[in-house]
Amino acid sequence: MTLIKSISGIRGTIGGQVGENLTPIDAVKFAAAYGTWLKSQLNKENYKVVVGRDARISGEMIQNLVMNTLVGLGIHVVDLGLSTTPTVEVAVPMEHADGGIILTASHNPKQWNALKLLNAKGEFLNGTEGEKILEIAEADEMEFSEVDFLGKITRNDAYIDLHIDEVLNLGLVNVDAIKDAKFKVVVDGVNSTGGIAIPELLERLGVEPVKLYCDPTGHFPHNPEPLKEHLTDLSEMVVKERADFGIVVDPDVDRLAFMDENGEMFGEEYTLVACADYVLSKTPGNTVSNMSSSRALRDVTEKHGGTYEASAVGEVNVVELMKKNKAVIGGEGNGGIIYPELHYGRDSLVGVALFLSLLAEKEMKVSELRKTYTSYFMSKKKIQLTPEINVDAILEAMKSRYANENITTIDGVKIDFPENWVHLRKSNTEPIIRIYTEAKSQEEADTLADRFIAEIESVSK
Repeated sequence: MTLIKSISGIRGTIGGQVGENLTPIDAVKFAAAYGTWLKSQLNKENYKVVVGRDARISGEMIQNLVMNTLVGLGIHVVDLGLSTTPTVEVAVPMEHADGGIILTASHNPKQWNALKLLNAKGEFLNGTEGEKILEIAEADEMEFSEVDFLGKITRNDAYIDLHIDEVLNLGLVNVDAIKDAKFKVVVDGVNSTGGIAIPELLERLGVEPVKLYCDPTGHFPHNPEPLKEHLTDLSEMVVKERADFGIVVDPDVDRLAFMDENGEMFGEEYTLVACADYVLSKTPGNTVSNMSSSRALRDVTEKHGGTYEASAVGEVNVVELMKKNKAVIGGEGNGGIIYPELHYGRDSLVGVALFLSLLAEKEMKVSELRKTYTSYFMSKKKIQLTPEINVDAILEAMKSRYANENITTIDGVKIDFPENWVHLRKSNTEPIIRIYTEAKSQEEADTLADRFIAEIESVSK
């Protein structure tokens, strides 16, 4: 059981000791720190924050604690109830709100939850802002409102529909071509809010959805990270239903992966590659992804005459570099699509609509589309952290050991070899060291990862 306090919010397991887990006391403390910070940034009478949650079991409890803490600070709350991370991000500017909070632990198992914090643009806070909120929380610098100045909670269940409206109104979403194609698609909503949003989006696009685990109970039927080893049921259902392809999202619907008509993974790294291929074919420009993402995005960007740049891991870092480089699309290789034409946030609804547009216009099967992209293979492994492991010392040792290679250190240590690469970094969301590798075959990628795990273990002894 653990509690992780970072610039991107607070994340932890439910139950246990205050300060060591995400207890009600911790939820109230950090919601109060966020509200206090928000009020310190603005000189106004009325404040408004949008709050939504995924379907995990603890969500309603945590949301009520957070909303009523904001009310106690004199902040008005727009309660979206069951929602998605990108829907909350879209709702903040539409509501002319001062910020937003999403209650979700993303791909983490059901015992986890988190407070993800947004600014008035519906974008994640930057490092400086996150640090200030942590300081306020640790110093207990919160002052609550008197009884005549409490905030109010207003419920609004319309925003998933409004979010879908915004997606369908995008110029590059070819609604007519998608409807003409008469697709049939299996959707694995991992019993969270993707089971609400994705089938509704598909129906409005004229796509027949076959629902798999789309009841938003929060009881995840499998590990909620959308990786191949967790998706055997989806694979079987795609084949059984003779569907055109399968869709899986994580619990808060900001990560997206596809499965082809044969029940084989399209590759979550290639979600962004395919969407970027479509967008760049219509609106040439630059792209950005994080350092742990596939080289395939660079290849497709250069094919269309654009420039690719890599940021540190973390959505806020990707967004910052996208703005700087005027990227027309970007995201993260874990299936996160950021399409600025709508908003600067990872959005599976946008990803689905762009992918369907590409597929409809190309008139080819998903397996055929995948063959049009350079094949890279990734290995994503991890080492559980213990108090004895000094991550900084390990990374420094790796940097010294490979000093003659092409090394980037803006986020952990990434070593670019001529034919492959390895990225070593401490996770922001779990107590682990991540070891990502990419190569021209799965065996080579796995071997490279295992080699570095062995080297790390030898250094840490």
